[in-house]
Amino acid sequence: MASNLKFESQKLGINYFFVAAVLFGAQLLMGLIAATQFLYPSFLFEIFDFSVARMVHINALVVWMLYAMIGSVYYLLPEETGIETVGIKIGKLGFYVLTAAVTVVVLVYIIVQVGPAAESTIWLINEGREYIEAPRWADIGIVVVVLVFVFNLFATAMKGKQTGIVTVLMADVLALAGLYLAGMFFTDNISMDQYWWWWVIHLWVEATWEVFVGCLAAYGLIKMIGARREVVEMWLWIEVSMLFGSGILGMGHHYFWIGTPEYWWEIGALFSALEPVPLVAMFVHVIYDWGKETGIHETNGATSEKMMTNSPAFAWFVTNAFGNFLGAGIWGFFHTLPQVNIYTHGTQFTSAHGHLAFFGAYATILIGMIYIGVQGHHGIKQMRATFDSKMAISLITIGVMGMTVALTVAGYGQVLVERAQMGATWEAYFVSQDFVWFVQGLGWRLAMGVVTFVGFVFLIKDLLTTSKSARHIR
Repeated sequence: MASNLKFESQKLGINYFFVAAVLFGAQLLMGLIAATQFLYPSFLFEIFDFSVARMVHINALVVWMLYAMIGSVYYLLPEETGIETVGIKIGKLGFYVLTAAVTVVVLVYIIVQVGPAAESTIWLINEGREYIEAPRWADIGIVVVVLVFVFNLFATAMKGKQTGIVTVLMADVLALAGLYLAGMFFTDNISMDQYWWWWVIHLWVEATWEVFVGCLAAYGLIKMIGARREVVEMWLWIEVSMLFGSGILGMGHHYFWIGTPEYWWEIGALFSALEPVPLVAMFVHVIYDWGKETGIHETNGATSEKMMTNSPAFAWFVTNAFGNFLGAGIWGFFHTLPQVNIYTHGTQFTSAHGHLAFFGAYATILIGMIYIGVQGHHGIKQMRATFDSKMAISLITIGVMGMTVALTVAGYGQVLVERAQMGATWEAYFVSQDFVWFVQGLGWRLAMGVVTFVGFVFLIKDLLTTSKSARHIR
């Protein structure tokens, strides 16, 4: 079907969304494989290593979200600036280069799996640093592609209309690109190396990604329910000040065992707890205002559904606000205090927080942006919720929340045996793996992962077939 989009930039955004959806599926599949191997180590033994499944699971997560973020910017930029994106041809080239690089890296991960302990391994297979395992050549390629993206954004913003959303995006992508560089060098001192490693692993996510989400939330709320720009941009600037400030300081709650002063633990715990506040406040303020407007219109015979241009996307956006608050806020605060974190750091508590935080803070809003892209691609005036879209958001949310609770229970068992009773020794680690709560928690993690994957199938089905739905208004 021919696209109804008039800007080449938005068509490029759709391409990014397509690859993001494929990588999303790969992430979930690898997660299921890794979860199965955790319970049954003989599963795919000497065929597909657990460390590789875990690595692809995490890296596919990061990459599909980056694809969706870049695609979202290419989609919203012409509407915010009023002009076609500058440098769109080189932007298209960057997309194909990035996609080819990601494909090669994933195939190398799966086929080669583990390379020799040599310099060539760092350049061609895996840099060996947990969570940022891309080979050196891919790292350099990613930087080049991102620089092209940054140039296109800045050149377009300077030529076209500048809004608060675009201005914040300009500042954010500079920080996003800069912080990634912190993970591209090594130091001989393990404490120093871990310090810079955390700048990518957590500050990159905790500051730049959160601000990015704020920009997408502001754009989406204006587009879907006609939120007042001055309201969303006010909260966006508050978020910038809080996240760039609290995000940097909040990272301190990770500074365990790397030689930094202990006061960083308290500082990090306090400020990391503040990070979700402005985004949630933006949603509450906007939806409150929208509710009042809806009430006014309903007196004239209109309904809230008729006032909303994209019901599935709006549902994902609302899920983002409260998922962010729960995953990044509540589950993060569960073990961010140093008095607790000294026991929970590096256990399944951390995994529980990570699963819900990434889903609630990022995946939800990016799925919402994909729905906005599909709406524009098919030229749908008002997109209504379908059975598939309802099943998708219900099953994925239930699945991720179920995994979070299961991992929290497993983490509690791990803390009880491994940390509190036996004192964080290797013996304690292995004993805790057989603790009944730990084993049952990881079993339920696998079951809830299956539920999540079924929800993903409904999501893909809805995205591919939504143009045929009779519920939508053309």
